[in-house]
Order: sequence, then structure tokens, then C-alpha cells
Amino acid sequence: MASVAIDGLAKHFGALRVFDDLHLDVADDEFVSILGPSGCGKTTLLRLVAGLEDPTAGSLRVSDEEVTGPRPNMAVVFQNFRLLPWRTVEDNVAYGVRLRGGGRKAAREQVGRYIAMVGLEGWEKKYPYQLSGGMQQRVGLARALAIDPALLLMDEPFGALDAQTREQMQEELLRIWHTDRKTVLFVTHAIDEAIVLSDRVIVMQAGPGRIVDDIAIPFERPRDAPRIRLDPRFTELRARMWSLLRQEPAPEHAAGGISGD
Repeated sequence: MASVAIDGLAKHFGALRVFDDLHLDVADDEFVSILGPSGCGKTTLLRLVAGLEDPTAGSLRVSDEEVTGPRPNMAVVFQNFRLLPWRTVEDNVAYGVRLRGGGRKAAREQVGRYIAMVGLEGWEKKYPYQLSGGMQQRVGLARALAIDPALLLMDEPFGALDAQTREQMQEELLRIWHTDRKTVLFVTHAIDEAIVLSDRVIVMQAGPGRIVDDIAIPFERPRDAPRIRLDPRFTELRARMWSLLRQEPAPEHAAGGISGD
């Protein structure tokens, strides 16, 4: 299990203030989405939690320990799949396990469960170029899950997929999370995606980045995504979030920060 505690967090790149004085708590096994426009600092915040960037000010703790760098109990899933093209599906999924000292045979035995979990049984010996975009993202997700992280950080993992594949991957992630619960911090631009997946949605605005709402999602788990989209509460939540995003002011600087923020 892993919890996240953010208190007074600030990040500046020179004169650019990405955000100041952010406060956010994420409980063990909670699925929290960060929703906001480009430039609000979503990706920068995720990188800070991952230990890939240092904060300018404030406190950032995971499981009551200050974050000072990447941690072995967390994994990151990116929008661009970052698969190794010369490795098979099996070896890509096993890559993180191998980095943690697992032998080739033991790693392959360990990752079989996660390949099955993401629906890629029978594709173990294929290479990334032989897979569709959705299948490549499944490999990336399986690679992250294979190290059994307590905290899973997802930076717009389905953003590069077509609409149909994106919804399929959302349903797949719902199923996987229900089977193998983790604490998840999920960055997205997509309102519908945030509502379907999350326990809470943190809405951010830019100029500089700030949290403008923390919205609890009322749907019980396990979830049926198509049914949720037909629920009147879904429409109400979507309208509320869209209203917040439409109030977005112009950012005070046009350049800087992390690409995709």
C-alpha cells in the first residue's frame, strides 16, 4: 500500500512558476485523476511524485517518507509506450523485474501472470512493431504491474490511442485495478475518462497551476463503464468539470515547464 501527502508544494523553472502551494492527499489503494488543460502542471506534479524532479518548495511524502528520488515501490506508465523495439513482449514486460535483480528465467516466470492480466497471452514472442497501439500500451501497463508497485503513476497513458481503443483500455484498467488494487495517480485531459476511472478527480487550472476542485465520484465498484456513461450523475459531473475548465485563464508564461503538462 502507498499513500501520497503533498503540502505547500511549489515548482518553478527559472522565472516560470508552474504551480505554488499545492495541497493534496491520496489514500492507500485510492484511484485519483488529475484533470486539467495543457500548462497547468499535471505532468510536472506526476514527475515530482515519481522523484524525477525536485520541488522548489513544500513537502512531498509517499507512505510517510519524503520523496528524494525514484522509489522501488512505484512505477510510471507514459503516453508514449517506451517499449524496447529489439525485445519481445515477454522481455519488455520482464525488463523492470530484471533491473531489480531478477534472473531471466525467474523474470519470465513472474511476468506470465501480468501478460495474461492485460490479455496478451499468445503474443509473448512478438516484437513491438508487430503490435497495435492498444497492444503496445498493454505491454507498457504489464511492465509497470510486473514489479508489483504500491503506487502506479500514469501520465495520459491512453492519450495517443483512437477513441474505441481508448475506451477498451479504460475498461481493461478498471478490471485490472479491481483485481489487483494499487494507489493510482492518473493524469488526463479527458473528462469522461477521469469520471469513469476515478474515486476522486482533482481539477487544475493554469497561470500558475492550482487545484480548483476535488470531486468525489459516486459510482460503486466494480464499474460498468458503458452504464456509467448513461447515468444522469455522469452528465452532471461532466458539466461541472467542463464548467471549471472553461474558466481557465490565460497562462502567465507561454513557454517552459514539462511538455504535456
